[in-house]
Amino acid sequence: MKNLTITVEDSVLEWARVEAARRGTSVSRMVGDFMAELQQREDAYERAYLAWRTDERSWQGGATPQGGAAAARKIGGRRKTGQEGA
Repeated sequence: MKNLTITVEDSVLEWARVEAARRGTSVSRMVGDFMAELQQREDAYERAYLAWRTDERSWQGGATPQGGAAAARKIGGRRKTGQEGA
């Protein structure tokens, strides 16, 4: 493990000390946990974005999964039947 020195306002440090005591941990552990959680969120976002970009590229080229017109008729998860509002 590596050490990290940060600079924060006095009021932020006081809040962090109180919050760490309330949680039964240290300010150092709380900051480390926060950074690890942030890293996991960013990694998950990046993986989801790359999966989306890969999927988007697979749809290019003119082929549609339901054959053009059928896909165009689909509205909001339901097929348009022409009898709406009747």
